[in-house]
Amino acid sequence: MDQSPINAQIEFRTVTKLYGQIAAVRDMSLTVERGEFLTILGPSGSGKTTVLMLLAGFVAPSRGDILISGKSVAAVPAYRRDQGIVFQSYALFPHLTVRRNLEFPLEMRGMKVAERAQRVGLILERVHLQDFGDRFPSQLSGGQQQRVALARALIADPPILLLDEPLGALDRNLREEMQGEIKSLHKEFGKTTVCVTHDQEEALTLSDRIVVMRAGQIEQTDTPETLYDRPATQFVANFLGEANILENLDYVVESDSAQPTGTVPMIRPERLGIANTATPKSADGDRRQYVAGIVDDMIYAGPLRKYHVRVGGGVLVVREHVASGQQIFKPGDKVRLDWLRSDLRFVTA
Repeated sequence: MDQSPINAQIEFRTVTKLYGQIAAVRDMSLTVERGEFLTILGPSGSGKTTVLMLLAGFVAPSRGDILISGKSVAAVPAYRRDQGIVFQSYALFPHLTVRRNLEFPLEMRGMKVAERAQRVGLILERVHLQDFGDRFPSQLSGGQQQRVALARALIADPPILLLDEPLGALDRNLREEMQGEIKSLHKEFGKTTVCVTHDQEEALTLSDRIVVMRAGQIEQTDTPETLYDRPATQFVANFLGEANILENLDYVVESDSAQPTGTVPMIRPERLGIANTATPKSADGDRRQYVAGIVDDMIYAGPLRKYHVRVGGGVLVVREHVASGQQIFKPGDKVRLDWLRSDLRFVTA
């Protein structure tokens, strides 16, 4: 597909996808800039996978249009869209060696044998599998298979890379390792990348922007930092990390600004301090709010401790980094929580 100088590499224009009377995606409008890493995040049934299938050409929109480099592709079949795709299951050919798996897309494009061999050698070296070319997928670990899948998606040099839950089949350590690899490959190759995942940490780590979806529609789109620090809705606040909603807790919430109509106050667990009730207030105490509570539970999670503290009629979550000399609170302990009023956010219910 010819590339044009238009900045918007991918554009969804009021796209709807119906399955009978049910809208998997409804009136979606979205622009993905050239070279951007965009992640579509949402719970099961939110429509995120349908968006990727629409972009890949595996399903057609019921209404609206999809443009790539300024040209409509709504009626273009998947095999004519110049895109690399990585599936959660890797979708490697089990009867072909790693080398033949990588050669296949080049062979389909009519590339000569010598050029194919050179390109396969280069990409194998890039993904650190230069000694595995003659192995079959069944002889590789999950992380190695994922590297082969990424290499196959990139080897034909497509302008767009689509990732469908790419790290969902890996354990935690491998996921973290592959997150770094994907980020490095994106920086090196500069492909416009659209990734679908339900993993919030993965989305925050990899993305230039994140689209949070809910019930077939976009709830909010922004940079990872803005989405986490300034979520627009209670759904986004709770889905992208943990959120304390400060209402019905038997005290007046103090804020540096007026609370907008139709919103509730929210604060992230790591923004809360926890201390013994006799601990002196901090030097910036005039900018903080203090509330009393009783510890319901303490959860140790390696670098973090998580406290559930009963305050009035509700429970607040406090997350603090483990450090030497810290006081450790037990269920039943009376404590004092505090936070900067400027860390308070207001989200729509």
